[in-house]
Amino acid sequence: MTTAPDGSPVEVYALLPPLGEAEVVHGVLPDGADVLDLGCGTGRVAHRLVELGHPVVGVDESAEMLAHLNGVEAVRGRIGDLWLGRRFGGVLLAAHLVNTPSDDERHALLASAARHLRDDGRLVVQWHPPSWFDTAADGQGGTIGPVHSSLRDVRRDGDLLSATVDYRADDRTWSHPFTARRLSGDDLDAALDAAGLVRDTWLTPDRTWFSARGQSSKSSSSRAR
Repeated sequence: MTTAPDGSPVEVYALLPPLGEAEVVHGVLPDGADVLDLGCGTGRVAHRLVELGHPVVGVDESAEMLAHLNGVEAVRGRIGDLWLGRRFGGVLLAAHLVNTPSDDERHALLASAARHLRDDGRLVVQWHPPSWFDTAADGQGGTIGPVHSSLRDVRRDGDLLSATVDYRADDRTWSHPFTARRLSGDDLDAALDAAGLVRDTWLTPDRTWFSARGQSSKSSSSRAR
């Protein structure tokens, strides 16, 4: 099994189809806006963004993930250390990366997103809202394309939730242990503020996606509640 540095199985990500994430991003950006996809993986979202007319630069630490990109400018590197010398109309931070257990890593991720965002740009973020931490349980999962997933060994320790995701496709299986930190809305806003960002709009009814702007943006609106 080939895994990324965070333990994500590359073969699984190559099998997963898009689930409308690109349309969420596209809906808050001007037509043709360039997008920086931080933690792009195999390009599941990036490829669809290209189809929607957005030039995309995809960043990932895994060369094996980046090898799957097609029509996307690939950059290998750690998100928190990244500086490309250019800024973008849209920056994407998906895959619940902001729920990292490390406060320092969270700050580095958001600071990187902020320094690559144009003054009029939008950051689009996917996170685990607090309700997910309340309801996550062994056996939860579902089927996405050819891949079936389920949670096991769910454990809680304060604000931390650890579990293993088991994946199955045909006769192949993979496992990915992970730990995520529960953030309240105030925690999230504080983390954004520390990076010079402000949350402005929930993008999905379940509040798993939101957009943010730079604090210096003249068009910034009040924080979504």
